Amino acid sequence: MDDLRRPIGFLFSLLGLILLVYGALNPGVRAPLDPATNVNLWCGIIFLVFGGCLFWLSLRTKS
Repeated sequence: MDDLRRPIGFLFSLLGLILLVYGALNPGVRAPLDPATNVNLWCGIIFLVFGGCLFWLSLRTKS
């Protein structure tokens, strides 16, 4: 495995999926500084998108 984007993308996607599910199943868990924002949900979405982009870029650059 020459390209590091694939395992890093997989890791970020996995962490994003875990945070997304946790944030969706437990909407009452909030950050103390901003109780109106579900930080787990938003970070999960961002991690999932970032990991998907890395994974897609690793699959796109086949030589």
